[in-house]
Amino acid sequence: MFLYFRMCITMGIGLYTSRLVLQALGVVDYGVYGLVGGIVTMFSFMNSAMSSATQRYLTFDIGLKDYNRLQKTFNASLNIHIVIGVIILVLAETIGLWFVNYKLNIPADRLYAANWVYQFSIFTFILTVTQVPYNALLIAREHMSVYAYMSIVETLFKLGIAFYILNTTNDRLVLYGILMFLSAFIVRSLYRVYCKRKFEESVYKFYYDKLYYRELLCFSAWSLFGNIASVARGQGSNILLNLFFGPVANAAYSLTQMVQGVVGSFVSNFQTALNPQITKNYAKGDVKSSINLMSISSKFSFFAMLIITAPFLFNVEYLMHLWLGEVPPYAIEFIKLALLYSLIETISNPLIIGAQATGKIKWYQIVIGSFIFLNLPMTWFVFKWLEDPIYVYWVLIANSFIALLFRIYFLRIMINLNIKDFFMKVIFRIVLVSALTFIVLSVLKIDKAINIAQLIFQLCVVSIITIGLIFFIGINKSERSFLLVSIKNKLKKRKV
Repeated sequence: MFLYFRMCITMGIGLYTSRLVLQALGVVDYGVYGLVGGIVTMFSFMNSAMSSATQRYLTFDIGLKDYNRLQKTFNASLNIHIVIGVIILVLAETIGLWFVNYKLNIPADRLYAANWVYQFSIFTFILTVTQVPYNALLIAREHMSVYAYMSIVETLFKLGIAFYILNTTNDRLVLYGILMFLSAFIVRSLYRVYCKRKFEESVYKFYYDKLYYRELLCFSAWSLFGNIASVARGQGSNILLNLFFGPVANAAYSLTQMVQGVVGSFVSNFQTALNPQITKNYAKGDVKSSINLMSISSKFSFFAMLIITAPFLFNVEYLMHLWLGEVPPYAIEFIKLALLYSLIETISNPLIIGAQATGKIKWYQIVIGSFIFLNLPMTWFVFKWLEDPIYVYWVLIANSFIALLFRIYFLRIMINLNIKDFFMKVIFRIVLVSALTFIVLSVLKIDKAINIAQLIFQLCVVSIITIGLIFFIGINKSERSFLLVSIKNKLKKRKV
């Protein structure tokens, strides 16, 4: 509930903020900011690998109720993240700096500003790297309220920054990079103060045990390969868009990432709350409950995303013009396909947590990571052959779908997931509801909205139809009964 409260606030403010930033920077500078920040993010594969290990081991220790081990895990992971931050700094100031200045397609008169943005993007990212253990501890401890409140504070900072740069005469791109760093510094500091006051294990004490560090790093090493592949898929696609089609395509891609993040927050909140329980149940030896939670999370996450995505897809042109005024080229086509890609990824995310809970991820990461990495050469080949940026998302969709099938297969080996049950209880119902939703809406001839009144009416109609199909077809009898009882109990509490 706290996470959904955060979502409603941050979504509205975030969308409005992005419009102000696009208006203040212009399409080219907005694309440059997203591109340069993406170069720094490319070095996140090291951090992402260790983040997975940190989240898994902290949650696992809490599941075991071994709080002495929990403190050791936190301090060991913090030490490792500090080292990762130093390595990223060195790589970003050498290889990354060379790439920004000599390889990217940036207008000559904006290269100076791009370098300033790049430097502050590095500082911001290093803050994020060293913040990982604190965020992981908050999620593992399930203190969702703090996570929600701090997200709102950060969103308000970004809104204030957007208003400021909109009304300044200085170089807006440079100033935006500096202010975003200051915002990140304040928010990260508040997180750390809270953790140190509430969680004894977060008080820093240097701890070194060769075997313990080896365990953390071995898990991270295998995660590393998968994260390199993920970064290559995401930021690599952004770079290819720049090399083939210039900063305008990067602006459309950055806006699409923004929309994906906002829409995805509806699902990530639900999954963030369930993920610790998947790992904790596995730690206690209750594998059956972990599998059940994974199935529930995959199905309900998809349906939550579908409720938002279906109305959006039918009115994306009008909504984009309402949101941005002037929509950058390619943005509408990117967003339509990105939402389909996000729907598939929604099913995969709980399966990833289930695989990580086992701690035995060597072949899982090698096989799936190798396939995900193929997304980059596939995109390059398609761009060379078809010369159209829209295919960046067609490649992503195909790659994501096949990776999902691989994950289901590996979980059959790792935790004895019943593939037939998963397909019948999750995949079949997801496909059936999705197909019926779009068939019914097509039969009703839901068309593009031309004004606010028609937009609101269509959003309501599409949402009601989608929710109805999910309730009567997407979920089984016991799940319907559970939902109805839960709603009745909530209403009784409110009356009291």
